[in-house]
Amino acid sequence: MSTTESKPVFTRMDDSTREEWMVIAQETMANQGRVADSLLVMLQQLSAVTDGFAVDQLTHCLQTAARAEAAGADEEVIVASLLHDVGKAISVPNHPKIAAEILRPYVRSDVFHMILAHQDFQGRHYYEHLGLDPNARDQYRSEEWFSLAETFADEWDQTSFDPDGPIPPLSHFEPMVRRVFATPHQL
Repeated sequence: MSTTESKPVFTRMDDSTREEWMVIAQETMANQGRVADSLLVMLQQLSAVTDGFAVDQLTHCLQTAARAEAAGADEEVIVASLLHDVGKAISVPNHPKIAAEILRPYVRSDVFHMILAHQDFQGRHYYEHLGLDPNARDQYRSEEWFSLAETFADEWDQTSFDPDGPIPPLSHFEPMVRRVFATPHQL
C-alpha cells in the first residue's frame, strides 16, 4: 500500500503498513488535546441535568472535585472526581462505567476502579431507599483501592449536593484536565 505525502491511504486495515500506522499514531498524539476539549464540553452539558437533585450535575461534579482538592488528593484523583458523573451526559444507569472507561487510559488503576465502583460505594447513603443493598461496597473490601473509593464516596461525592457549597468555576480545573488527558498511559 502506498502513501501520499506520508499520509495513510489504505481502505482496509488488512492492507495497511507499519509506516502508515506510525503516521496515524503520531497524528493521534498530536491531536490529543481534543480529548480534553470534548470532556470539558460534556461537563458543561451536565449543567442541564438536575434529575431532582438540589443542584445540577455540573455543580455536583465541581463540588466533588473541590473537596478532593481541598483534602490534598493528587491531580488524577481530582480530575477523576470532576469527571465521575460525566457519563450522565449520555446515560444515567451506567454512568460509572462510561466515566471509568473514559478515564482508564489516563489514570492509575486505583483511580479507575474508584470511579467504576463509585455508585456502589455511594449506595451506602441511599440504596436502602431504592430497595437495594446499602452494603454493596462490601464486595470490594479486599481490593487495594477500597479505601480510596470509600474516601471518595463518603467524604467528597455524597456531600456535594449543596447549592451553597463550594462551587469553583470549571476553568479552575481545566489545566488539570488538560494535563491528565495529554498523554494516555495505555492505548
